[in-house]
Amino acid sequence: MADGRLAGLAWGEAGAPTWLALHGWLDNAASFSRLAPRLVEALDIRLVAIDFAGHGHSARYPAGVDYAIWDYTHDVLDTLASLGLERATLLGHSMGAGVACLVAAAMPERVERLVLIDGLGTLTTPSEDTAAQLRKGLVAQRRRPSSSPRYADIESAIAARVGGGVTPIDTATAEPLVARNVERDAQGGCRLRTDGRLLRPSLVRFCPEQTLALLGAIQAPTLLIEGEQGILGERSFARRARQALITLERRVLPGGHHLHLEPDAVVAVAAAIGAYSEEPNTADSAERA
Repeated sequence: MADGRLAGLAWGEAGAPTWLALHGWLDNAASFSRLAPRLVEALDIRLVAIDFAGHGHSARYPAGVDYAIWDYTHDVLDTLASLGLERATLLGHSMGAGVACLVAAAMPERVERLVLIDGLGTLTTPSEDTAAQLRKGLVAQRRRPSSSPRYADIESAIAARVGGGVTPIDTATAEPLVARNVERDAQGGCRLRTDGRLLRPSLVRFCPEQTLALLGAIQAPTLLIEGEQGILGERSFARRARQALITLERRVLPGGHHLHLEPDAVVAVAAAIGAYSEEPNTADSAERA
């Protein structure tokens, strides 16, 4: 996809209506490996999950180029072009949910529906902290880059992800993500494919007011599925973000941040998406009226 720049995974028949799935930060297309088969069977769709640039099997950015969240919108638009799709339902988790929101706000004609999993909008920096954020990003960019960590085997790599993740994750949930993100080296060990530059602080972030304005511009019907132990909940900005969307339906389900990949939670996630997808598309109905 995208002239060979992006890799991904696909489930379902090529001729079926296509959804595009967008994973979270430091994850990859395997994030949807347990959810996708259930959605394909229940909804008779094709689901294509991409590896964002610098993640999984996709190409890294050239030296000297930063990873900004708005740049991932090109990954989405390039994939839609590669698949010959004028518009599609976007299924996004965490950072992928944020990217989906950016595309839906700026390019509403390209998005039929949004299905967001434990993510809404983007990370923000208050405007008064812009200089401090820029300093953190510049200092990190000018450090000598370190090589990807090496592990003796995939089990060790999984254990490192479980022990060092930003959000809690268990071994069964982490296994598909890590399996897609490692490559064997000449000594028989494993190294991560993920570009280490993804760990650097962003040079610039949207401020809260910008993110809320972007959310308010979304026209597509939107389903937000949150984990009871997820990252949103009743946090102040999460409440404001939910209130900004005019078409939002919210479901809170048992599970953590990766509930769509957790073996004990994925069935309920699939059922919630299936029920929502069978509802009339209010945006299309309005256009037809």
